[in-house]
Amino acid sequence: MKNWPPAVIYHCKYAKACAFLGVGEHAATMEQQFIDLIYESAFTPELWPRVLEGLAETAEARGGVLFVANPAAGLMRWTASANFKEIFGRFIAEGWAQRDRRMERILAARHAGFLTDSDLFTPDELENDAASVSFKRPHGFGHGTGMAAPLPTGDLLGIGVERDLDRGPMERIFVERLDELRPHLARSAFISARLQLERARAAAEMLTVLGLPAALLDGKGRAIFANSLIESLSDIVLWHARDRVALADASADANLRVALAALESEGPAAPLSFAMRGTESRAAMVGHLVPICGAARELFSRCAGVLVLTPATAPHAPPIELIQSLFDLTPAEARVARGLAAGDTLDDIAIASGVSRNTIRSQLRGALEKTGCGRQAELVALLGGIMPRFVEPNS
Repeated sequence: MKNWPPAVIYHCKYAKACAFLGVGEHAATMEQQFIDLIYESAFTPELWPRVLEGLAETAEARGGVLFVANPAAGLMRWTASANFKEIFGRFIAEGWAQRDRRMERILAARHAGFLTDSDLFTPDELENDAASVSFKRPHGFGHGTGMAAPLPTGDLLGIGVERDLDRGPMERIFVERLDELRPHLARSAFISARLQLERARAAAEMLTVLGLPAALLDGKGRAIFANSLIESLSDIVLWHARDRVALADASADANLRVALAALESEGPAAPLSFAMRGTESRAAMVGHLVPICGAARELFSRCAGVLVLTPATAPHAPPIELIQSLFDLTPAEARVARGLAAGDTLDDIAIASGVSRNTIRSQLRGALEKTGCGRQAELVALLGGIMPRFVEPNS
């Protein structure tokens, strides 16, 4: 028993190991609970760090990392076990992820399972690897294993487990235990990615029903999904290679790039609504980049924002319930937004609601933040673009 890893003995994650230790029934239960956690992470991405922690414990490692990458788009999103998040963040920030050859070798191997550094590199390569020499070893780790799997989004899933340097290379028994979990990990990630695709399509189609041309964009301005209305605006919206979206109006396109860059870097607020000059056959429009942030911008989603195009002028205000559901506003925020769209002032709304003007201003700030608008006029223009057939009677 003393030769078994403490994590396996204590957590009993694997039935075979724990059966050997004489606690088989309890082991099977604990193993199933861990597998259940893996699948639960497909619907609740916040649980992935706990899964990665369990993988690390299983392999007697320091921590685990999960990343979703799209090399062609130059994008990568990641998460890590709690005790490894800070150091991996530094690994990314200092540019070592781009120089680490492990994933490149894993992809080239086309192996359906975990591969260790010893499987992927010669001893001389391991000794002289730049990422290992300059970052991993100085930070006390340098032995690991990883896997890769394609996702339906066109992205690549990667999972790595990193050991402390003084623990030594990953033994085959630990790789075999990780391989037992690999199908569950891959399926869970596939489910999560598929859910994100369906959510993107549903959001775009909902905007189609509302009569709003819209496209879900990643941080590089590439369309993840676009509805038929925006695709029909060929004189205003231009489609380039690899689904990159551009606007025919050079000034509006420059504003879109600035807004996208601000969303991707999570930097200072940028103009998220901008005018678009009309053409001979089409009136001027207003472009709105509605950010997708917080819980909505998940690990398996490449969406950074939704580009919505609305007419420059619109006389109607949509129903409160529609505003609330479309932008996830509180009832109070939706009432303020709808009131402004209907032409009311903040004082008018305060009097009608029986609350102070300061309260209304606070609710307005919430509505502006959630819709990605910087000013009242932008909010009014955004809401005014909803098709008249959705307007309340006698509004």
